[in-house]
Amino acid sequence: MSEDDRTRAMRSPGDGRPLPPRPNDGRLRSGGAPAHRLPPGEPGAPTQKRPAAEPGAPTHKLPAASQTPESPRAEPPPRSGGRVYGRERSGKSPIRPFRSRGEGPPKGPGEPPRGAGGPRRRPSGKTVLKILAGVLVLLLVAAVGMFFWIDSRLAGIDGVLDDYPDRPADTPGTNWLLVGSDSRKGLTAEQRKKLATGKAAGQRTDSMMLLHIPEGSDKPTLVSLPRDSAVDIPGKRRDKLNTSYAIGGPKLLVQTVENATGVHVDHYMEIGFAGFVDIVDAIGGVEINVRAAVNDPKAGLKLKKGTQVLTGAQALGYVRTRKGGALPDFERTKRQRQFLGAVVKKAASPGVLINPFTSIPLAFSATDAVEVDSGTGAFNMLSLGLAMGDSPVTTVVPFGGNEQIPNAGTAVKWDRAKALQLFNALKEDKPVPKEIIDAS
Repeated sequence: MSEDDRTRAMRSPGDGRPLPPRPNDGRLRSGGAPAHRLPPGEPGAPTQKRPAAEPGAPTHKLPAASQTPESPRAEPPPRSGGRVYGRERSGKSPIRPFRSRGEGPPKGPGEPPRGAGGPRRRPSGKTVLKILAGVLVLLLVAAVGMFFWIDSRLAGIDGVLDDYPDRPADTPGTNWLLVGSDSRKGLTAEQRKKLATGKAAGQRTDSMMLLHIPEGSDKPTLVSLPRDSAVDIPGKRRDKLNTSYAIGGPKLLVQTVENATGVHVDHYMEIGFAGFVDIVDAIGGVEINVRAAVNDPKAGLKLKKGTQVLTGAQALGYVRTRKGGALPDFERTKRQRQFLGAVVKKAASPGVLINPFTSIPLAFSATDAVEVDSGTGAFNMLSLGLAMGDSPVTTVVPFGGNEQIPNAGTAVKWDRAKALQLFNALKEDKPVPKEIIDAS
C-alpha cells in the first residue's frame, strides 16, 4: 500500500480537509465530496472552474462556507416548557397526546387502551342475574318493611270481639263488619263547613256492611245493613240498628249484628268522615258511574249523570246523600256498596301499590283513618283488599215495609224469611240464592 493510500484510509470522510490527489486526478477533492461529476445546478456541483493551485500555496485551505455541504443535524429533544394554545405551559413533564372521549389509559404493556380504541366488555349473563336478584331482594325487603310498619300503625280497639253468652259459633269463611261512622274527629270548623258534615256531637254509624269471604273459589258477598233497620239490641230494647252503636259503641254493635243475623263476626273495621276523604284523595280520586244527576246542598254535592272521577269531598257527599230513587235509604246503600268496591279495587291495583307516590300516602291515610279490632293486623287487611278487588256479589238485606219504633220513629222492617235464607247461606259458606239477590 502506498503512502497516499494509507493517508486516505486514516482520514475520515466529511472532515472538510482536502484529500491527497490520486494519479490522473487533476484537482483536489474534499473529504465526503462526490467521486463523480455532478450536473450543473445540482447541490454540491461546482459553479465555476477552479484555478490550479499555485506552487507554495497551503494545501490545507478549507473550502468556502457556501461550498461546504452541511451534515444532517439531529433534531433537539422537545423542551419541557412550551406554549399550549397560546399560553405558557407549566411543569416539566412532556406533553401527552389528547385521547378521545371515553378512552382510558392502557391497562398494561402491549394492551389496547380502554374506550373507543378497543372492544367494550358486555356484562355476562351471570352479572345480569346478580343485578336482577339484588333488585328483587331490595324490593322484597322494602315490601316486608312497609308491611310491618303498617301493622304497627293500625289502631286496635280492645274488647270489640269478646265472647259473650249465646254468641253464634264460628262458621266457615271469614266475616267482616265494615262500618262508616259520622265522626267529625280530625275535621276543623272550615273542613266541616266545606264537607257539609254539620256540627253534630258524638259518633253514630252512617253505613254498615257485612262482607263474607268464602274458603273456596266462590266470589265474596257484600251485604248492606240499613242503619234504620228495626232490630233487638241485646240487653236493651228494640230500636234502630245504629242506636246500638250510639249507646254501646263498636262492641254492642257487633253483638247486635250477630244476634240479628246469626253470623259470627271475625273482624271489625271502622272509618270516619275525615279518613274517608283522605283515602280517596290519596289514590287520586275514584271513578264512579253516577246513574242520575244529584243536587243535594245538605251533602254539599252537585253531580252530573255519567261516569266521572270523584274527589274525596264529592265521594263523601255521594255516599251520604238521600236524594234520588223512590226508596232513598235503599238507593243510599247501593251507592255505598258501589263506592266501597270502587275505592278498594283501585287502592289494591298494581298502579297504586307499586307507585311509591301513591302507595305511601295511601298507607299513611289508611292507618290514620282506620280503626280495627285488636286481633286484626296488616295481613288481614291485605286479604280484605284482595276480596274487595275480586268484584264481590253485592246485595242488601231483603226488607218488606216499615215498623214504628216507640220514641224512635219509622224503621225498616226486614223480610224475615228471605233474610234468613241470605244469612244461612253465609253461615254455611255457600253462594246466596239468585232469587234472594234479585228480590233485594
